[in-house]
Amino acid sequence: MKTKAAVIKGLNQPWEIEEIDLGDPVAGEVQVRLAASGLCHSDEHLRSGATPIASFPVLGGHEGAGVVTKVGPGVSNIREGDHVVLAFIPACGRCRACAKGLQNICDEGANLLTGQAIADKTHRVTLNGDPVIQMCLLGTFAPYVTVHEASVIKIEDDIPLDKAALLGCGVATGWGSATAIGGTKVGDSVVVIGIGGVGINAVQGAAHAGARHVVAIDPVEFKRDQAKKFGATHTFASIEEALPVIGEITWGAMADVTIITVGEIHGDIIAPSMALTGKGGQVVVVGMGSAADTQVTLSLFELTLLQKRLQGAIFGGVGPRSQIPKLLDLYRSGQLELDKLVTKTYRLEDINDGYADMHEGRNLRGMVLYGDDDY
Repeated sequence: MKTKAAVIKGLNQPWEIEEIDLGDPVAGEVQVRLAASGLCHSDEHLRSGATPIASFPVLGGHEGAGVVTKVGPGVSNIREGDHVVLAFIPACGRCRACAKGLQNICDEGANLLTGQAIADKTHRVTLNGDPVIQMCLLGTFAPYVTVHEASVIKIEDDIPLDKAALLGCGVATGWGSATAIGGTKVGDSVVVIGIGGVGINAVQGAAHAGARHVVAIDPVEFKRDQAKKFGATHTFASIEEALPVIGEITWGAMADVTIITVGEIHGDIIAPSMALTGKGGQVVVVGMGSAADTQVTLSLFELTLLQKRLQGAIFGGVGPRSQIPKLLDLYRSGQLELDKLVTKTYRLEDINDGYADMHEGRNLRGMVLYGDDDY
């Protein structure tokens, strides 16, 4: 079928709306009519070159939810009409990582940036006959997607799809960074650096886990104000401003967990983040950096003698098949806020405006909504 899509054709180029050809599902795949797609900073890393890809053009988007319209051969647990969330990390359930309980680093993720479909290593999307890379093998900046069943999580029909879409990346990643891989416990002090679509959910997660102090750090006043509504007890514009106060409110113990969720991470943020963190604590690195950036400022003396940990994290350290249903149950019970996470919605044609708002700090999360005229 033909459908419109937002693609980029080269480094630092704007998103362009093009008509693409979308292939039907082959064995192990499904086609989904999307209701919404979140605007995540990670897609902008494709434009800047911070995230390397095999070639252009690229179809962006990796946070979406919708209704299954076609099912390929061999797919038994998903049917036409099912409501689904697309997870940006596939979970096959069979590889060594999945068998060890690490579905968030499933082996099928190795080709996320190649555009080669899991099913047959071909491309499901073309533009004027040329292959198009689907971001994270999804490409949710189009009203229809054809994806592998490993990337699809079936959900109940009562969940609004525009809210469910947030679970595909930002909510699950942020929440898990505080509760799962961060291991926040009752009475802990937690610092979140960078309050965007991921960081605001790290704030939510830390508060839900019972943290005594939830400190949000962001230079944008709007985001600091929003953080207070989602559970932050203290907010600061910078690490330097926060450091002495964290020492005071923790009686010198400092943070148990520090979570870095800035949109573009650089190595010089690690040392000050470690300084915010107390003995035996950990710094969880969630924000994406450039693949070419290998320089990190870190006191090895402090790392060893104070037994601190520096931990990377993807999808919050939890597999999508367990995390997404759990979070939806929390949403139903009023323990997870989804309704107020989206600051502004956009048409696909206005996607560049959406990303401009993100860069200017005007949104917690922007979202593309697909209407009847998009199909």
